[in-house]
Amino acid sequence: MLDLSIIIVNWNTRQITADCLRSIQETAGPLQYEVILVDNASSDGSPAMIREQFGWVKLIENQDNPGFAGANNQGMAVAQGRYLLLLNSDTIVKPGALQAAVEFMDAHSDVGLCGIRLLNPDGSFQTSHAPFPNLLTEFMIATTLGRRLLNPYYPTPRPRPDDSAQEVDWVVGAFMLLRREVYEKVGGMDTTYWMYSEETDWCYRIKQAGFRIFYLPEVAIIHIGGASTRQRKPEMMARLTKSKVLFFAKNYGLRSAQRLYAIIWAIYFSRELFGRLMLMVSGNKDRWQREVRVSQLIRQECRQVAWGSA
Repeated sequence: MLDLSIIIVNWNTRQITADCLRSIQETAGPLQYEVILVDNASSDGSPAMIREQFGWVKLIENQDNPGFAGANNQGMAVAQGRYLLLLNSDTIVKPGALQAAVEFMDAHSDVGLCGIRLLNPDGSFQTSHAPFPNLLTEFMIATTLGRRLLNPYYPTPRPRPDDSAQEVDWVVGAFMLLRREVYEKVGGMDTTYWMYSEETDWCYRIKQAGFRIFYLPEVAIIHIGGASTRQRKPEMMARLTKSKVLFFAKNYGLRSAQRLYAIIWAIYFSRELFGRLMLMVSGNKDRWQREVRVSQLIRQECRQVAWGSA
């Protein structure tokens, strides 16, 4: 059996995906691995590039876009490795990272999944893990008070120089190394989440099944971040917030989801009113029109989940 099956989902990130694949080739070392790339109906020539430049990659070409969860499930369904690694297309693997993560999992049989430290292209720390959400943390995130008052990475704890491997609730989906036995017991991601919160929900289910999740701060990769999602930012912001409400409805109950919706409604209604005011007095019309549109979209999308219509 292969050591590692690396599953990468691509949507119109042709050059970034090529850089990611090259970094895997250059750093995988002695690991026996395969790369399964699932393309979600890209229009930028990504599949042709993969076939021409990376013939060793197993390419799955979708004719439509099933989302992040659906595409990763396709890749995991055909993976052959002892470990399954979900790796974002906008990452650059640093030397030794893959080997160190696999070695940690080999040495800790009770750990079902691990994540690693994510770095911005300039080498600075990026949000890599967090506790499971609750109403207070979501309020602090939506109002930006968490990052303003507590730490710039909220709800991720501030990184420390002496950080060591630690058990956490969930890790960011840019790098998720999963033991095959966990996949066989828990299954793949919930495709109800088209994008966002699917990794939080997956980690929640993995924990519920009795497996531990660890974060390895001494292992790092570069994560550019948002290479796909920034292409449709207002809609993606709405999907992000809707997925949070869906997580509450699924895992904490509909009443909790409705409480979260009430918080979100109040925050984004206030933002819409402020945006409309600024449209009357500010010369930056594009910015405030976008603020109004995002606020309306978010309230609309979240209402569908909170009241049982999605």
